[in-house]
Amino acid sequence: MTMDRRSVLGLGGAAAAGVMLAPGLHLIAAPNKTEADGNKRWAMLIDVNKCASDCTACTSACRTENNVPMFGDPTRDIHWIRKVELKDKSGRRPSVSLPVLCNHCEEPPCVHVCPTEASFVRKDGIVLVDKHRCIGCRYCMIACPYKARSLVYHKTKLPEGGNPDVPIRGSGVVEKCTFCVHRVDDGKLPACVEACNREGHGAMLFGDLNDPESEIAKRIKSVPTTTVRKDLGLEPHVHYQGL
Repeated sequence: MTMDRRSVLGLGGAAAAGVMLAPGLHLIAAPNKTEADGNKRWAMLIDVNKCASDCTACTSACRTENNVPMFGDPTRDIHWIRKVELKDKSGRRPSVSLPVLCNHCEEPPCVHVCPTEASFVRKDGIVLVDKHRCIGCRYCMIACPYKARSLVYHKTKLPEGGNPDVPIRGSGVVEKCTFCVHRVDDGKLPACVEACNREGHGAMLFGDLNDPESEIAKRIKSVPTTTVRKDLGLEPHVHYQGL
């Protein structure tokens, strides 16, 4: 995918503002879904100057770790993280490769429009989807300004060499990047970050923004960074350096 810088900074608008339910229809409140530490705020920083355009380590690792299905149909294939090539129309700067994923916003519009509370925010800021509550209405897909959500159109199964620790999503359910929450809860890095480090690029940094001693908190404080669609006031937790 190729886009210019202005286009990506205006990537998709938050279109859905609310959901009207039928008169007399009451939703059951979602139970406490997590024991996550509310004092943490997990975030990612991506240095686009270190991201090689021909490298797919992050996307491949994500697919393997999370059993993200590929159906061979571009209109149905699912991507939790995708690479976007940005070109400067003026020609003054070289093109850069930009990984795009769920931004795990502080004020996520996907959560606000979900009629069944299937989309929710953990106490540590990670945005997730409860597959048992999701009805596939796709309001969240419309609301997401990062085009980071996908509907599973086909029945899926655990692929050969897949990860049994990550449940397979059924057809008719929306899914997206989880920051590899199962790894984070075990004290590990998301698979994409680990793969990027393994390749020697070091373009992706993950950590707790609320910890002033964390590397990501220090980096964001010391170098110029930006977020995509900052104007929407969603406070995304995926930051970019060099964009």
